[in-house]
Formats: sequence, structure tokens, C-alpha cells
Amino acid sequence: MPVSPAAGPGFTSWPWLALLALAPAVAAIWFAAVGKPGLGGGLVLGLAALAPGRLVLDLQFAVNGPLTIRPELYLPDRFLGSSAVGGGFWLLVAGHVLTAAAGVVAWRALRNHDEPERRRWRLLVPLLAVVAGAGLLTAPVHSGNGFLLARAAFEGPWPALGGYLLVAAALPLAAVLALAAPAEHVARGALAGLAAAAFGVAAPPVLAGLFRGDLDVTWGPALALVATAVVGGLAGTRLTERTEKTEADLAGSAKLPGLFWWRLTTGLLGLATAIAALIGAFAPQVAVTALNPGATTPVSAAADSPARWFLLAAALVLAVPAAGVLVPKTAAVARPVLGVAWAGIVLAGTAVLNTALTATQAGNLAGFGGAAAPVFSYDLGAGAAWTFAALVLAALAALAAAGTGVVEREDAGDGAEPDHRTLTPVAAGAILAVAAFGLPVFAVPGYVAAGLWSHLDTPSWGLLTAAVVVVGAAALATRSRPKPAAALLAGAALLTALHAAELPLVGGSLGGASPAAGFWVALAATAALLAAAGISAAGGRRAP
Repeated sequence: MPVSPAAGPGFTSWPWLALLALAPAVAAIWFAAVGKPGLGGGLVLGLAALAPGRLVLDLQFAVNGPLTIRPELYLPDRFLGSSAVGGGFWLLVAGHVLTAAAGVVAWRALRNHDEPERRRWRLLVPLLAVVAGAGLLTAPVHSGNGFLLARAAFEGPWPALGGYLLVAAALPLAAVLALAAPAEHVARGALAGLAAAAFGVAAPPVLAGLFRGDLDVTWGPALALVATAVVGGLAGTRLTERTEKTEADLAGSAKLPGLFWWRLTTGLLGLATAIAALIGAFAPQVAVTALNPGATTPVSAAADSPARWFLLAAALVLAVPAAGVLVPKTAAVARPVLGVAWAGIVLAGTAVLNTALTATQAGNLAGFGGAAAPVFSYDLGAGAAWTFAALVLAALAALAAAGTGVVEREDAGDGAEPDHRTLTPVAAGAILAVAAFGLPVFAVPGYVAAGLWSHLDTPSWGLLTAAVVVVGAAALATRSRPKPAAALLAGAALLTALHAAELPLVGGSLGGASPAAGFWVALAATAALLAAAGISAAGGRRAP
């Protein structure tokens, strides 16, 4: 059924879409019928993990169908300003809602409070999931069709951007949770279901590029297919590690080399993120191409992002703990700081990307304003590409830091108990941090900053990421041993201080900036988190 009466699919896609949708559902039913409910239920859990993101992605048909890049369902053959939705849209919505409901039922049936065993591929599978998510954020196809404007997720409208971001975030999170399932069959089924759901998002644009002459396959969805295919293949292997060695052998040969490699990976990813952000801060954000002979490149096109110094500061803040993770004496303290500081790259990087996206859109629109032919073409430059690469590397560094923390805790044993005296300053710091990220740091006449609950824009995703990371670090600190807790709280304080530094780093570039409420709240949050870190560090020194 058509998703809209205004446009149909760009090629005969229904057999492929039916296969992608029905095959995992039929497999889940078959596993349940042959007495393997763990595999079937896990498969449903994996499918349900991406259902919310796919639902938001499909809402673009109702908000503004002509802006969708879904040639397998909707490809106009004429110019459309807007379009209504058809019966196929409501069936898509119902399918995603029912898939999510099936996931809830499967979770209630399969939940188990047993401790999970050590799993293989604990680093590889989440990293592959991040790679797949990054591929889905790129342009789905290259378009030679005048009625299909192909662009990356960050250049598109908000429902599509929100849907792709939810899918990209759910992929590694669901992979980690799948590997943490107590039952082997549930873990394998969940990874297979996750791979099937990711195939349902990545395969259609690849098929469109293959079957239509005016569309070409891009590297992003193809990379996502390869990464998820590997995840699906790993789901067919044994996930639980064998435990033939004695505890003494494990302590002497398995734990310490494992921790070394985890720390090495985390530190190198952190440094790579900082380097990519550094290049993104100074490389041109907009590429201008003269379309008419004799045209002179406009001087305004060379304008730098006002947030580039902000991104530079975030890169330096991340580079210090990343280097510390590579040094054995400081690794235990630097790793928790890096596990929080990576969000500063997202906070600053989204602000820089917003400048590039706004400049390209405004420049291309101005080029058609009243002229017989556009004089210049405005595209995202090398700086935007490096900044986007920094965002992807930051997510990888965060996953590696989380995995390193798990291995560190296993090697350290139970250790000292959490210091409950920090509860009050930690709670105060977390609440103030959420308020700080939701309020503007500076005020400039005629300038409206992006926020969390008003004027939503690309930087809002960075603000949301930073707020969630600070709250998560604060919650984890209340359950951690004193020294790691102090490092986590110090990292959270660095993040709120970096947010306050937007006043001189970004506001100074705009001119006439004055402190706003968010600046003072960010300073208060930084003070509360530093106080909590000091209390926790003092408790760690007193511990035996």
C-alpha cells in the first residue's frame, strides 16, 4: 500500500521489503515452535530495539513527505510542496508499535536475574554497531533525480534526523545489553535480531542505488550492511567464554593483558578523537564552487564557525585524560575522566556543524534568489567532515572507556565501599548541570541560542548528550569506589566548566556577549561536582 497518494515507490521494492520484514518474524515464530524460546525471544528483543527510531524516522512522511529520502517507498515524479499520507503510512506505524510491544512481552518472559557469564566479542560487537550507526547517518544515496535531494542526516529535517540518531544510538546500546543477557541463546538471538533490524534500515537505499539509473549507492549504508552482517555472523558463534583455566591462571595470564589492550584502545581512540576535532576546528566548514565562469568566490564563504575555539578547547580537555590512559601510573584515574570528557566533543562539535549546515543551506537558497542561474554551489567542507568523524570517534571512545571500566572493576575486586557522604553535593551538581545545559550561557542582541526545551536545533543534541552523560556519571559515582567516583565527578565538572566557557569562546566571537543564567548555573554545578569529587577523593585516601 502506498505511504502517500502523491508519490509511489521508485522501483519494485515490495518483494525486498517483505523479505526484510517477514523473515526475522517467521524465524522467531519457528524458533518458538521447535522448542527454542530463548532464540526466538532474543530475536524479537533485537528487532524491538530499533523500533522507536524507525517509528520516528517514518514520521517524516506525515511532517513533510517531499523531504524524505526513502526511494523504496516514496519518490515523486514532479515537484511537491507537501503531501498527504496514505494507508501504507499507518501500517508502517502500526508495525513499529507492535514490534516494540512484542519486545516488551519478550523481555517480561525472558528476564532473568542470574549473573551473566563472560562473553566473547565484548569490544568488537559494540564497535561494529557504532560503525553501522555512523554509516546510517550519512547520505543514503547519491541522487541525479531533480525531485530527490539526497543529503546526510544532519542536513535533513528533524524527524529524519531524530530517527537516524535514535537508531544509531540504539545499535551499540542494544548490542551491549544483548551480550549482557544471562542466557546464551537469548544473547545470540538478540544480536541476530539487531542485525536483521539494521538490515531493514540499510538495505533499501542500497537496493535503490542498484535498481535506479538516476541513483547511486553510497558508502554509508554499504558500510552499515557489512558491519551488521559481521554482527549477525558472530551471533551464530559461541558467545560464552570457556573457563578451563584455574583462577590463578586467569589472574596471571588473562586479566592483566586484557586490561592493557582495553586501556591502549581507549587511549588511542581518545587521542584520535581529539586530533579529528582539532582538524575540524580549523579546516574550512563550507566548500564553495563557482558554477559560472569568471565568478569570484565570495569573502563571506570563508567565515569561520564562531564555535571553533569551543571545539578546540573540547579537544584539549579530551586529549589530556586520553594521554593519561596510556600511562600505567595514571590510567586508573584518567580513564573515568575520559569516560565523561568525550561528551564535550559532541557538545562543541554539534555547534560547529550547525554553522556549516546553516551556511550551506542559506548559501544555496540565496544562489537561486532572483538570478537566472546560481553563481556558486555551497557544500560541506573538510572541516565539517572532520568534525563529524570526531563525533563518531567520540562515541567509540566512550564505549571503549566503558568496557575498560568493567575490566578494571573485575581486576580490582569489590574494593572499598562507596562514600555516601557525597550524595547531597552529587545530586545538587546533577540537577544544576541539567538546568545549565538547558539555559543559554550568554546573551547577544539578535542571537537566539539553541536549547533543550526551546529553539531546538543541531546543537540541542550536543546539550542533551552532555546533560545525560553528567547525570549518568553522577549516578554511577554514588555506586563506585571512592577514587573512581572522584575521577568521574571531576570529569563531570570539566564538562560543566566547558559549557560555561562558551561565554568567552563562542560569545566573544559574536561580540557584545554578556553572561546569561546558564553561565552562573554552570559555575554552580561545577562547584558542587568538584566539592563532591574532593569529598570522595578524601574518603579514598582514608580507605585501607
